[in-house]
Amino acid sequence: MQKAADVTPSLPNDGLSSVEYDIFRACNEARRDRASVTLIAVSKTFEADAIRPVIAAGQRVFGENRVQEARSKWPALQETQPGIALHLIGPLQSNKAKEAVVLFDAIHSVDRPSICEALAKEIAAQQRTPQLFVQLNTGEEPQKAGIAPGDADAFLARCRDGYGLTISGLMCIPPVDDAPAPHFALTAKIAARNGLAGLSMGMSADFAIAIQFGATHVRVGSAIFGKR
Repeated sequence: MQKAADVTPSLPNDGLSSVEYDIFRACNEARRDRASVTLIAVSKTFEADAIRPVIAAGQRVFGENRVQEARSKWPALQETQPGIALHLIGPLQSNKAKEAVVLFDAIHSVDRPSICEALAKEIAAQQRTPQLFVQLNTGEEPQKAGIAPGDADAFLARCRDGYGLTISGLMCIPPVDDAPAPHFALTAKIAARNGLAGLSMGMSADFAIAIQFGATHVRVGSAIFGKR
């Protein structure tokens, strides 16, 4: 890892700059280059009027939970704001795969064979290749989507060999009542043994910890946009 520049940015005075400051500080402590971490500003439930000032402040990567919501607001925003990358960080239904491949530059919730099949079909048809992340359920919570850690290696092999998908990395959301560090460490370990560089982990409350464990993408909403 590259050592981050030993220069501290000015203290923040708004949500985005505060998050940027904390990312810079976490990268510095982890002896990582700030450029190695992509900030995904999670704009779900926020209207275009709330998003435009964040774009104007320089943010270019945004995350949405639902295909329908993204379709309703982002095409118009992207017409006037070039260079925006859109990430799907919420669950994906197979019947929404066609729209997801059209709309999103990355999909973080690949978690079952039916999604793999639908995505492989649309990627081939559209000749568009969004980044794909397999979602892990590191806490094996029954109410939460994702692949159990013990099944991850076999599922990743099936993604590659069975469906011809290129997987960029893993995504996880630790259980709300657990310390996040062990879940981040487990995700990083599974990614490393499968040759995956991408680690989508860390949200508003714990992204600094995730960076210590190698996160390449952090998903931050409320710390930027405020409470929903």
